[in-house]
Amino acid sequence: QVQLVESGGGLVQAGGSLRLTCRAAVRTFTDYNTGWFRPAPGKEREFVAAISGGANRKVYGDSVKGRLTISRDNAKNLVYLQMNSLKPEDTAVYYCAADPTGWGKGGSYAYWGQGTQVTVSS
Repeated sequence: QVQLVESGGGLVQAGGSLRLTCRAAVRTFTDYNTGWFRPAPGKEREFVAAISGGANRKVYGDSVKGRLTISRDNAKNLVYLQMNSLKPEDTAVYYCAADPTGWGKGGSYAYWGQGTQVTVSS
């Protein structure tokens, strides 16, 4: 069982930055790939970014490439999403997810956090 808790969301003006944090309660965090997702109109969810358990692979959704950076600190069981050059269309609840084998945009993730709200004003 993996418990995930997101934090760091808030209200920011367009062009600003935020850093989201996902804290995992699990014994061996390196066993889990981790991703960030957000809801999207007409879709179940939109893939934002993912990072492998050992942090040697990263992948991003097309709409966030070049603006968002995913990283992790396995010693602290933390995953970060650095969000720069934010746009109003980035407004959403951002969810952290983890899975031993699920990966990337189409992966199946067994464990999800409760989400953190990001609001970008124009």
